[in-house]
Amino acid sequence: MPYATVRVLLLSLPLLLAGAPAAGPAGWSASPSGGGRPSFYAEGTPGTALRDAVAVTNRGTGPLSVRLRVTGAGLRAAFAEPVLDISARTRAEVPFTVTVPVDARPGDRGGRIVVRDSAGRESDVRLLVRVVGPRLAALTVEHVAVRGDRITYELVNRGTTVLVPRLAVHADGVLGAVLDRAPRDLPVRLPPGSRLALHEPWPDRPALDAVTVRLTVTAPGAARATGRASARFVPRVAVAATAAGALSAAAAAVFVRRRRLRPAATEAEPRGALT
Repeated sequence: MPYATVRVLLLSLPLLLAGAPAAGPAGWSASPSGGGRPSFYAEGTPGTALRDAVAVTNRGTGPLSVRLRVTGAGLRAAFAEPVLDISARTRAEVPFTVTVPVDARPGDRGGRIVVRDSAGRESDVRLLVRVVGPRLAALTVEHVAVRGDRITYELVNRGTTVLVPRLAVHADGVLGAVLDRAPRDLPVRLPPGSRLALHEPWPDRPALDAVTVRLTVTAPGAARATGRASARFVPRVAVAATAAGALSAAAAAVFVRRRRLRPAATEAEPRGALT
C-alpha cells in the first residue's frame, strides 16, 4: 500500500510562541501527529500493519535535515520519508507503519521513534505496541541432573505471559526420603519463550546411596511441571578400594595365565644296554 504524502505546514508566529510542543535540540522537536498525545500507542494481532504519523517541527530560521528510525526489541517501522529536509518555521508530518510480526506473542512491546539531525542531535517519542491474543501460561522443567553437591536444571516458558516460578525439591534414597524442600518462589522472571539454567545447592547429600530427585515447578495459571533425575553416591574410599581390588584381581589372573602357559621341563630318556 503506498504511503500518504508527507504534509508540510507553514507555522505562524502565534503557533511558534504558544501551544506548540516543547522545543528539542537546536530549535526543533518531534511529537505524535495531531497534538495532544505524549507518545504513540497502537494495538493489533500478529501480522497487523499499524499506521500513524510523526510531526517534526522546525522553529529555526534555517533549513533542517533529519533522519527517522525506530528502536525497540522486535519492532520495525517503515517511514514514508526516512530522510527529510524541512524549511524554516515549518512542520512536516511523516506517516509510518509498524508491522506486528506474525509470530509475535501477546503482550506489550516498547520502543521509540528517533529523529536525528545532521549535527547528530536527537529527539525521540515513546512508542508502545500491544500485541493482542490469547494469554497462555505454560512452564516446563528440563535437563535435571545431579552434579556433585548441586542439582542443575532448566526452566522454559512455553506460554505467552511472564512467569514467576515456584520450586519444590524432593529426593528419595534406598531407605526413604533424603531431601524435602517446601515450595518457594524463585527470584527470577521468565519472559515468554525464554530458557533459564539454574541450580539447587545440596551440600549435605548422602555419602552412600542411590537416589531419585524430583523437581516440581508451578506458576500462576500454569500447569504443574515435574522433572526427575537419578544418581548414585559412593564414598571415595570405597571407590579407591574397589579399584585396588579390581587391579589385584586382574594381576592375579595374568599370573595364573602365565603359569598355565609356561612349558613343562622335558625328562631325559634312560640309556639302554648295548646289545
